[in-house]
Amino acid sequence: MPAALAGQRLDRVVAMLSGLTRSAARELVEAGGATVDGSVVTRAADRVDEGVTLAFDPPEPSGPSFVEPDPAVSVPVVHEDAEVIVVDKPAGMVVHPGAGHEGATMAAGLLARFPELAGVGDPERPGIVHRLDKGTSGLLVVARTADAHRDLVAQLAARSMDRRYRTLAWGHLDNPQGVIDAPIGRSARTPTKMGVTATGRSARTRYEVVGVFDEPTALSLLECRLETGRTHQIRVHLSAIGHPVVGDGRYGGARPGVSCPRPFLHAEHLGFAHPGDGRAMAFDSALPDDLRAVLDRL
Repeated sequence: MPAALAGQRLDRVVAMLSGLTRSAARELVEAGGATVDGSVVTRAADRVDEGVTLAFDPPEPSGPSFVEPDPAVSVPVVHEDAEVIVVDKPAGMVVHPGAGHEGATMAAGLLARFPELAGVGDPERPGIVHRLDKGTSGLLVVARTADAHRDLVAQLAARSMDRRYRTLAWGHLDNPQGVIDAPIGRSARTPTKMGVTATGRSARTRYEVVGVFDEPTALSLLECRLETGRTHQIRVHLSAIGHPVVGDGRYGGARPGVSCPRPFLHAEHLGFAHPGDGRAMAFDSALPDDLRAVLDRL
């Protein structure tokens, strides 16, 4: 058991290592599908100690829940080795199948090129360690082996993975840098949206203002660093403090004065320790042409 996961609830550890949802992981544990040091443990809330051996057997999905390889999906790979793949995802590409997005996903394209991903993590999200929204471009890492998947998930849990985003927000922020620390959960009014809520999961976004604009209106160019990885985290957090992402109609960022074809959000830097030998890996992605064109008009 990696040190980064020591002290966590058993169902949370199973969810993070397997790619299962938290509820599915809890059901697996309560059904006797997990062992700690060879003994079956059915209490999902039990804490896991460092150094123990955790084993579990996720249920096999059937039928359409499997990702079908799709060689027609071209995925821009910027690095590959025996254990990891780094992708520079274009805007408009869905990372893995979900509600309303069954085919033509990044996962399907990668599976056609790297068939061994089928045995890594959740079969519905083969090899996927973290994700980007459909409208967000930029870098993400995919695990090529089960051991690499466990290691990278542990890095996410320990908040040691360096994920930096470039975004354009409405208005001028009061402070040139800061941390937005506010829990995020499903919106009670609109379940397909996320929002800051007292019952949500802990979420932290660190930001720094790297540029300001006054014409045609007040705008701020930010570098945001994720300390957690909640759904729509940067978009929700910036909207919550009154500075939504330009072009983000879902969270109040589609306003007159500046035209942007999508939410102005790009994952420009990714850093992590290589799961094979621990060496520092770092990748950078230039701002795409569509977002660069928006800046050129300011």
